[in-house]
Amino acid sequence: MAARRISSLVSRSLPPLSRDGKQSCLGRGIYRYGTTAAHEEPIKPPVTVEYDKLLINGQFVDAASGKTFPTLDPRSGEVIAHVAEGDTEDINRAVAAARKAFDEGPWPKMTAYERCRIMLRFADLVEKHNDEIAALETWDNGKVYEQSAHIEIPMLARLFRYYAGWADKIHGLTIRADGPYHVQSLHEPIGVAGQIIPWNFPLLMFAWKVGPALACGNTVVLKTAEQTPLSALLVSKLFLEAGLPDGVLNVVSGFGPSAGAALCSHMDVDKLAFTGSTATGKIVLELAAKSNLKPVTLELGGKSPFIVCEDADVDKAVEVAHFALFFNQGQCCCAGSRTFVHEKVYDEFVAKAKERAMKRNVGDPFKTGMEQGPQIDAEQFNKILKYIKYGKECGATLETGGDSFGTKGYYIQPTVFSNVQDDMPIAKDEIFGPVQSVLKFKDNAEVIRRANNSPYGLAAGIFTQDLDTANTLTRALRVGTVWVNCFDTFDAAIPFGGYKMSGIGREKGEYSLKNYLQVKAVVTSLKNPAWL
Repeated sequence: MAARRISSLVSRSLPPLSRDGKQSCLGRGIYRYGTTAAHEEPIKPPVTVEYDKLLINGQFVDAASGKTFPTLDPRSGEVIAHVAEGDTEDINRAVAAARKAFDEGPWPKMTAYERCRIMLRFADLVEKHNDEIAALETWDNGKVYEQSAHIEIPMLARLFRYYAGWADKIHGLTIRADGPYHVQSLHEPIGVAGQIIPWNFPLLMFAWKVGPALACGNTVVLKTAEQTPLSALLVSKLFLEAGLPDGVLNVVSGFGPSAGAALCSHMDVDKLAFTGSTATGKIVLELAAKSNLKPVTLELGGKSPFIVCEDADVDKAVEVAHFALFFNQGQCCCAGSRTFVHEKVYDEFVAKAKERAMKRNVGDPFKTGMEQGPQIDAEQFNKILKYIKYGKECGATLETGGDSFGTKGYYIQPTVFSNVQDDMPIAKDEIFGPVQSVLKFKDNAEVIRRANNSPYGLAAGIFTQDLDTANTLTRALRVGTVWVNCFDTFDAAIPFGGYKMSGIGREKGEYSLKNYLQVKAVVTSLKNPAWL
């Protein structure tokens, strides 16, 4: 499999949602959703929780304090398991194990080819346990099982195979100098990498961070999101089975103010990588600076524009724009959450976007044919409803949705607003939910100015049949990724990261390796050299 694209989901044909239930309206927004799924009991996941402790120095252990915390099923709010709650003492233990594994252990000293083989064996084990891992990811996160099983877990394996291939291709240069000197640059592993991953794509972010760090010969202390701690523990066990030496990968579950802050402030951590909100990213950067000035890679928030030009095929644009926003319940940092549509096709687009949202299948993510599961937790659920309320109060037109869905869990109706203005909160703030805001524009100069008028710069989408228009917009938009006539096309080799307050550095691809390497210049005097 040369590439695994999340965007392949957009082309799938799913059956329409049953409409034999109640119909309701809110303002001008009429929505129709089948009520059967809302009243069914959640499907029992085909998996059990086997790993709920911290992984430190190759062993699954309790937190030093003995504390645990519950991880919840977003479909019901019920407890899945109680997981060890790591804090400062556990971070200290994990960092000590990682430091010893780096300074004294075999990982950085073994041949790069052998590191490659271990990572390839891990990828094989991921494929072998694909369905089990996918079920656990869906259970803990709420994402659609078909997405987990057919897209994300295969992509997890692909990413580690990609980085395994890089392990024995990392090298420095021989440099000519003005004088009798032999000069070379060495690319050395940076040491102990502290990594903090988010809850929206737990295992993909695991791969984006752990993959390049291990390929370069580093050791890792990974803190999982408190909402989704389970899948990283399961796949880490597979890494041990693949032959990863003790202490190379340590996984601590816990909360940001305790375990996260301790990791960011630790004086024996050489590098930090964080994915999450911009607000938290600022704290991570501050803690790194105040401790040992460790370098930091940040992949943060976004408010990505999706631009539909006047020459666009409206039907195709509606489908891709729908996917760009609603994918993963809208819980995607690069979601196309500002849908700019040219005035000549605006009314047609809005009518068809409304129709598409009304057909979206919402329900238990383990049920075949679902497109949207629950939001991650009550906090996110309430935040999204708050922004929907802002949209109504600020004068945007609610075309469809606008409320919760069902009687149990954190489900929200797919929501579409039209007549959205740039100064409305739903057009400025990262909502991280299934809320599509459709804005009108009249020409390229205007949409460039408005699209760039944001503190974020993570990604953008362009839908046009004109090459000149595509080239003009691609170069003018101040973002890290631009998708033209597609969206959310992710490949292991494609770098990802943001401009402005969307982050620092790039993940994936060859660029990500630089985050985990130090460059050393070695200059040796030559005596009577035959050539220079």
